[in-house]
Amino acid sequence: MYFRNQKFMVAGMSKSGESATRFLLNRGAEVYIYDDLVSENITAVMNGLASSGAHIVTAEKFSDAIRICDILVLSPGIPIDNPLPVAFRKQGKVIIGEEELGALYLRATAVAVTGTNGKTTTVSMLNSVFENVGLNCAACGNIGNPLTAEVENLGFEDYAVIEISSFQLETLSSLRPHIAVVTNITEDHLNRHYNMENYIFLKSKILRNLRESEYAVLNYDDDTVRNFARNTKARAVYFSATARIDGAYLENGGIYFNGEKYFDVEDMALGGTHNVYNALACVAVAHILGLDKAKTAEAICGFKGVRHRVEIVRKVNGVTYVDDSKGTNVDATLKAAAAMTEPTVILLGGKDKGYDYEPLFASLKSSKVIHAVLYGENRFKLLNAAIKAGFVSFSLCAEFETAVHLAQFVAKDGQSVLLSPASSSFDGFSNYEERGDAFRKLVEGINETTGR
Repeated sequence: MYFRNQKFMVAGMSKSGESATRFLLNRGAEVYIYDDLVSENITAVMNGLASSGAHIVTAEKFSDAIRICDILVLSPGIPIDNPLPVAFRKQGKVIIGEEELGALYLRATAVAVTGTNGKTTTVSMLNSVFENVGLNCAACGNIGNPLTAEVENLGFEDYAVIEISSFQLETLSSLRPHIAVVTNITEDHLNRHYNMENYIFLKSKILRNLRESEYAVLNYDDDTVRNFARNTKARAVYFSATARIDGAYLENGGIYFNGEKYFDVEDMALGGTHNVYNALACVAVAHILGLDKAKTAEAICGFKGVRHRVEIVRKVNGVTYVDDSKGTNVDATLKAAAAMTEPTVILLGGKDKGYDYEPLFASLKSSKVIHAVLYGENRFKLLNAAIKAGFVSFSLCAEFETAVHLAQFVAKDGQSVLLSPASSSFDGFSNYEERGDAFRKLVEGINETTGR
């Protein structure tokens, strides 16, 4: 192992923390585990890991554990300026993340995807393409299945399609993907990263280790992303929905790469301009790898999306309910709203991530959105932004369940209800998946006959 005879502390018992712990235990490492959150699920995870040989760090043993341990494996949910990593850093000790740990042992060819929006869909779509052409691959990272859970399943001939968030990039240094994809850059996570400069820097880290033989697949239509090409040794390959470029592009309703047509957009199962960009990125990657064009087109066109991303849950009493719980920032919510074809009641709210919401409401005025239900911790900030923007049709409530029932009451036959919160889920849920599942459960409980 790379860190022979060293002791680890794994902080944060999320899916990635649990996976990192098991990964290390399986390699005979001595591992201490810690989480400052208390819940039945976390307790069960920690007890299970303890039964496999991990040491649980209690409040009483916290200082001793910091002194004893050589390396901190930090969950992406814990900021790098948290007192725990600060304490490790002051002692000159190593701090890594779960993805960094996995990257150190990765044998497979890595295709890494980052950006503000479209990461999960692009990774899932790419994985579908790889599977369709007969490659052994795994979609992992921020998409849900940790990299450390897949490392042992992938050999030198295989592919790891890795979603990487800005949180994970804080502690990622050794990964050198063969292809790095950057989907776009818009304002996000400023409550954690403080300003756009820091956020952009973190996103650019995905290109840091690339060599001349590797590729940076970049969104040509995003000025920030396009300019990433100036600071990488890799060969830049662009994709665009607005211009005919050297690379993947949209022209007359068709998806092309350097004049070679792959398919028509109308043949895609997924609609919306944002999915055109996801498809263009996938075509660029497929072309770089020399994958079969017909099978690539078949996989992309047949791809039906990922859970919680503009996902139709149910149509009941003439109202279509759409789950976009993954829409946790303003840009994602605007893209979801743009994809709606019917008059729409939108659910907005949750935990504030530091956004200025006024531009959101200014844009929603020209969309299909006819009413906004504002809920959660940041509802009053949303309310003030709506008023300033002149968006006058809204309702206000505290609880998520109440908000869903209110949207149900407001929406009429032939309209839609869209959950696209433009906010974190952490005021009431552990993640966006849990919020989306709660939405689905409430929608499935609507009476088919009365619906009200």
